[in-house]
Amino acid sequence: MDRSLAGHTILIVEDEPLVALDVSRNLEDAGALVLMARTLDEALSKAEEPNLSAAVLDHGLSEGDTSAVCEILKRRRIPFVLYSGYSEISGACSKGVLVQKPTSPAVLVMTLAGLLPGRPTAH
Repeated sequence: MDRSLAGHTILIVEDEPLVALDVSRNLEDAGALVLMARTLDEALSKAEEPNLSAAVLDHGLSEGDTSAVCEILKRRRIPFVLYSGYSEISGACSKGVLVQKPTSPAVLVMTLAGLLPGRPTAH
């Protein structure tokens, strides 16, 4: 079993419930503690979580894009993946790694693990 995310706290920002559950399950299977945000307000709040290691963001939520969340993560130097149907991202979100939907769970986990430092955050 892949435990490459063990000890890391990962924020998932996704407004599609089935996609959110699938991503969450796969990250938890890899050992991550998952924080879920389905709205922009939740995402903005959870992006300030002190133990946050990384994030997986859908760029386009029903209420707008996640640029403000990307700004917070960029300021805090927290790596993030844009898991999106978009083929190109601009602005603050361009600092993230773009992974196109759909992709295999292994690719998403491997991409996240590659962005994380060797030591997980303390809980």
